[in-house]
Amino acid sequence: MRILVVEDEKNVAAAVRKGLETEGYAVDTAADGSEGLWYATENPYDVIVLDIMLPKLDGFGVCRELRNAGVWTPIIMLTARTAEQDEATALDLGADDYLSKPFSLVVLKAHIRALVRRGSEPRPSSIEVGALSIDPAARKCRVSDRSVELTSREFSVIEFLARNPDRVVSKLDVLDNVWDYNFDGDPNIVEVYVRRLRTKLALPESGPAISTVRGSGYMLEVPAKSPAALENPENSV
Repeated sequence: MRILVVEDEKNVAAAVRKGLETEGYAVDTAADGSEGLWYATENPYDVIVLDIMLPKLDGFGVCRELRNAGVWTPIIMLTARTAEQDEATALDLGADDYLSKPFSLVVLKAHIRALVRRGSEPRPSSIEVGALSIDPAARKCRVSDRSVELTSREFSVIEFLARNPDRVVSKLDVLDNVWDYNFDGDPNIVEVYVRRLRTKLALPESGPAISTVRGSGYMLEVPAKSPAALENPENSV
């Protein structure tokens, strides 16, 4: 088991390293964000323990760069600050866990074991369906390079469809996942929101389309790549 500890406080880094090595872990340490980013992108790790307050590049920046680069190693963020916004920001950027200083090595080890069990499967912060991009944390939606302003309910509907691409979902499915259980209005309200989304998103012909499957529901349909694109992937977008 290999762990990277990115911590600029020498005493803390040394104590964490010693405590983890007694458990049989192989531990690398980095004293600033830039060094930590290099270690994390050049070497495979099972877990990264990442402080937020770092010189050169803070922990938020390291986490962001790693996730943007497709590095999905589980990350535990550490901070001496107690602001709830720090925790929310860390999780929104793709961190998997969060510990406030001071913390005990017993607790840190337990968090590491939990993350190792979870593994490093991709957990992107945004949902990409062709030209459509949705960021659930920031509640932002884009089509190609165009930002699209959506109401809260519109966003929830398209997010649900985007999480189920190429799958038919019924009106009841949408209602159950977007509206609360106390909703007793007309189920056809879903049609109204789908029409609004089609107008606002104006998805390109080459991109996904919100299709109506008569008698069944709706589907965010992703067109298959052309044979030419499949034969020449470097020419595809």
